[in-house]
Amino acid sequence: MRITVSGLPGSGTTSLSRYLAQQHGFTMISAGEVFRQLAKEHNMELAEFGRLAQTDPSYDKMIDARQKEIAEQQDNIIVEGRLSGWMVPQADLKIWLHAPIRCRITRIASRDLVGDETTAEKLTLEREACEAGRYRSYYNIDINDLLIYHLVLDSERWGIEGLGTIVDTAISHLNKQ
Repeated sequence: MRITVSGLPGSGTTSLSRYLAQQHGFTMISAGEVFRQLAKEHNMELAEFGRLAQTDPSYDKMIDARQKEIAEQQDNIIVEGRLSGWMVPQADLKIWLHAPIRCRITRIASRDLVGDETTAEKLTLEREACEAGRYRSYYNIDINDLLIYHLVLDSERWGIEGLGTIVDTAISHLNKQ
């Protein structure tokens, strides 16, 4: 089984992906973690690294191609990333997590140890705009087009256990087919 988990920054994609990988014994690959690691390796903040990626498409394309390649070669995998649903078209289950901006900013400020929520919001909105432009430019993908997803879930309403229960049920039904 191949599952993709996508959503905007702070929506909980990594947390849900880790939960699913642990619950079902799946392998997990995360575009966001790779991107964060590359930013660290370049001693840059995420927004700054995003601007670099905007001028050099090879960073995004490398991450996207690697995820796609791994997903195509392996079963029982969770592919987490903003474009995973688009990059793994043969996925058995494509999930998009949604959370309102205030919820996401609170999470990001805490997770990324940003000094305050105003700074987190500025950096997050800049990052999202930068990424949306790159996705449209590189692949002609509108990140706001959710029609490709099988499940669109509200991660503010449902915590990881609630989201996990919903997705576990979907996986169980898919396994019966």
